[in-house]
Amino acid sequence: MADAYIILNELAQELRPMAQGIEWFESLSAEEQAHTLRILSHFCVQARATTEDGLEGVRRSGLRATHTPAVLIARGRIDQQLGKIASLAPCDERLKSFRLLIAVLAAADGRRRERFCANGCRHAWHRLSAEPAEPLT
Repeated sequence: MADAYIILNELAQELRPMAQGIEWFESLSAEEQAHTLRILSHFCVQARATTEDGLEGVRRSGLRATHTPAVLIARGRIDQQLGKIASLAPCDERLKSFRLLIAVLAAADGRRRERFCANGCRHAWHRLSAEPAEPLT
């Protein structure tokens, strides 16, 4: 299995198709899925996700505003809501959470990349190859 950190960043940067990411996520055990969601939540906090990034994430993810992760992201402090989203246990909520957290990371990291990393940076995740990604197996 490819390194999860790289896969998640490739998905957020649209270097890997989301359909491939969903297939990979669904192939993980429940424990691995929960761990992946915690990693994604942490990445969003590191990227300094804002409430606006959360709302943009809902739009990008294609979730309806009534889906539990979308409702949570719109409430209160985003850092607390990200943790709640990562902790949703039902299987159908995990996939929705995955889609939303990838989209929030994409919005937050994209914004920070434009503002702070446009002239180069040392972030390894900003130097991923734009070449077509290998299939995940």
